[in-house]
Amino acid sequence: MGSSAPSHPPGYRVAPPAPADRVVWPAVFGTRFVVMVDTEEEFDWSAPLDSANRAVSAIGALPAGHRRFADRGVPITYLVDHPIISDPHAADLLRTIVADGRSAVGTQLHPWVNPPLDEAMTPANSFVGNLPLGLQAAKLDVLTDAITAAIGAPPLVYRAGRYGIGPDTLALLQARGYRIDSSMRSAYDYSAEAGPDFSAIGNHAFRCGPGGALVELPLTTVFTGLARAGGARLHRALGRVPKGRGLFARARLLSRVALTPEEMPLTEALDAIAVALGEGVRVLNFSFHSPSLAPGHTPYVRDAADLAAFHIWWDKVLDELDRRGVAPASLAELIAAST
Repeated sequence: MGSSAPSHPPGYRVAPPAPADRVVWPAVFGTRFVVMVDTEEEFDWSAPLDSANRAVSAIGALPAGHRRFADRGVPITYLVDHPIISDPHAADLLRTIVADGRSAVGTQLHPWVNPPLDEAMTPANSFVGNLPLGLQAAKLDVLTDAITAAIGAPPLVYRAGRYGIGPDTLALLQARGYRIDSSMRSAYDYSAEAGPDFSAIGNHAFRCGPGGALVELPLTTVFTGLARAGGARLHRALGRVPKGRGLFARARLLSRVALTPEEMPLTEALDAIAVALGEGVRVLNFSFHSPSLAPGHTPYVRDAADLAAFHIWWDKVLDELDRRGVAPASLAELIAAST
């Protein structure tokens, strides 16, 4: 299975959706936000990916982290990968958490730790959409079946690790009953690493896949600053100029701000929320990595001070969303409103 060649070259450029494909959310749904957590193993972010990295000790911080959101009435969708769902303790924690009736478990596929491990461990193969179709399908089946068995319900939302979708991904998901994909990171381009290019993808949810059966909910990314009309094109051009992006950001001319506490300053995140709402985005999609809940496992939360700042970021962002009347949405509410 793994010996067959991929059906397409690496560097998949995702085409923009047609205007008619944009999801028209019901008026009663209002403007909402979701929090989707990449729930995954621990590894050295500065080292090459390794299939042996399957430690999940940081999952012990999940219940306390979950309670902080639950106390604010915010349901979480945990996108879990194979090391997490195959660990009995982690699976037990997740079952307890989703018993609140509003939180949910979905799928995140890290191909380098997801059986069958038939591919070479290369940077290009860390994007699952670059693998041969049969191997992609086999990995997705292993993970989907494991989540279904552990949680007692099939996962309905998917995110590719490293956002690594390919032209086969949506059809594979649709055939397995998934309803939402959240692999597209608006305005990001990973083609220099042989990954996908989302430069043409905006922040509005849209229908996609065979027959439009899936809803794509991109990770929200906003350009702020006086030159934000230049968007992804200007940001790409600045990347070819030494220190160009940093100079424009410090001058408050152009910043690319993703809705995550990881590497995104609070003041810029608050500005990005205002811009996104001003552009009519009806569902803001926030994310972070589960190991960031415990110091020392990601470059974003290295110590107790970083963890305190992480929690303050969320407190201030949730206050701002509440002030603006942007309510949280569960996965079930998203699916119901998009039907």
